[in-house]
Amino acid sequence: MPQTRRKLRADVTVAFPTLGTDQVSELIPGKEELNVVKLYAHKGDAVTVYTSGGNPILFELEKNLYPTVYTLWSHPDLLPAFITWPLVLEKLVGGADLMLPGVVVPPTGLPQVQQGDLCAIALVGNRAPVAVGVAAMSTAQMLASGLKGKGISVLHTYQDHLWRSGDKSSPPAIAPLDPTDSCEEKADLGLHGNLRSLSLEGEEENGQVPNPEASDDPNSRALSQDSVDGKPLQEQMDELLEQCFLHALKSRVKKADLPLLTSTLLGSHMFSCCPEGQQLDIKKSSYKKLSKFLQHMQQEQIVQVKELSKGVESIVAVDWRHPRITSFIVPEPSLASQTVQEGSREKPYLPPDIKSLYCVPANMTQLFLESGHKKGSTLEGSEVRRIITDYAKRNNLVDADNRNLVKLDPILCDCILEKNEQHLVMKLPWDSLLTRCLKNLQPAYQVTFPGQEPIIKKGKLCPIDITLVLKTYNKKVTVVRNLETYGLDPCSVAAILQQRCQASTIVSPAPGAKDSLQVQVQGNQIHHLGQLLLEEYRLPGKYIQGLEKAPKPGKK
Repeated sequence: MPQTRRKLRADVTVAFPTLGTDQVSELIPGKEELNVVKLYAHKGDAVTVYTSGGNPILFELEKNLYPTVYTLWSHPDLLPAFITWPLVLEKLVGGADLMLPGVVVPPTGLPQVQQGDLCAIALVGNRAPVAVGVAAMSTAQMLASGLKGKGISVLHTYQDHLWRSGDKSSPPAIAPLDPTDSCEEKADLGLHGNLRSLSLEGEEENGQVPNPEASDDPNSRALSQDSVDGKPLQEQMDELLEQCFLHALKSRVKKADLPLLTSTLLGSHMFSCCPEGQQLDIKKSSYKKLSKFLQHMQQEQIVQVKELSKGVESIVAVDWRHPRITSFIVPEPSLASQTVQEGSREKPYLPPDIKSLYCVPANMTQLFLESGHKKGSTLEGSEVRRIITDYAKRNNLVDADNRNLVKLDPILCDCILEKNEQHLVMKLPWDSLLTRCLKNLQPAYQVTFPGQEPIIKKGKLCPIDITLVLKTYNKKVTVVRNLETYGLDPCSVAAILQQRCQASTIVSPAPGAKDSLQVQVQGNQIHHLGQLLLEEYRLPGKYIQGLEKAPKPGKK
């Protein structure tokens, strides 16, 4: 056993070079009993488990050494950790891998890994890892994919059989290492304390290292927390900001677009010109604000900026013959980034076709039986009108003296009259009869997405609900609900808003709604939401509630 212990210490030192000699000795103590157990996974893979102090501390699979969650709770920084939200843990324990849409991007950015690197998974609000796995792609590929697809192939989790072979203790509470500059924003969104939400906060502020193959173009710069070619991060961000600005003016903005809101220039044009794997963040540039950057560009006589309405600036003129624009070379996307994009590209969003339907309740079944419909059948309004008309004519209920009136037989009386009307109302006009009938049917609706089969749901169609919530310190938060009904992914919408609004976003379970998420955005961002939902996604305004709360020009 001493030989096994020495070999294991040597293997741990090689596998985890960040551990010092004292930490390795603490993990594999000289006097404490060390047991070696051979197990077989359900797929037939042979697993060697090392236990000490009653807990499994390491396991070996295909000659690779991995720490258990018990070990990571004592050494939470041993592996690069990806963060997800508490609701995902149940899926991981059930055997699922960690998909990238469920990954939380902290203000410091995603950890830098290569495909195949060993990773830990922790939950929002607690650095204590709850799972161990292998990166399915590099950080650069994750970013280039738009955070789509599999992120981590999970090997071991809290609450799995390996964990159950120990003392079955719960993860300790280990406070997150939040940068001080993000504390105020997080406090505004109520993130301190019970963090049970998916936070996309600071996604554009992460300073992540992109794929080194992303571009060989001289205009493209790889940004990282460290200096590149001796340049500090702020100078790199200044260059990237100018690159995206010139790229947008040269290839995207047309004369017909002018005057162009400066917020639209940034959100709809400059962000989309950012090279794959990089994140544009004005706050990390020397300008700090878009208005200051545009003032500088105006001084260079590239653009002319005016405040056309109070507090709202627009680009009113562009000198497309300016040497800075004419000499700018639009970078070509690299083969590597094109491959990632082709593999993960999604079809553009197309709004669904929505129809209001009516569902036959039990107390109205007799009225619809003759037409072949039973309890629970769904009908369009025109079908209901035809069925009622046919019923009245077939049963000779049309008044002979006044054909605008319909005599009520016992079935119609039971279906549409109130109790106090039963012996008083004998006839009704056609329009009143049909209106009452439609009112007493149960609501339902049909949603049909392009190229898919129709989906019929009972109940009232809920519109996309936009509300403005006042948080502490007089800070406002925009909350959006019911996106899923219209085929919109809350995480994708949050990511778009986070970039366009340059504001913190959170995706969390919607209170009182089963299997539904809500998006929170710092500040009053209803104007941006309106542009996204109405102009880009082309959703009819009747399905959106709360757009009237958009800020007036000059107000926040």
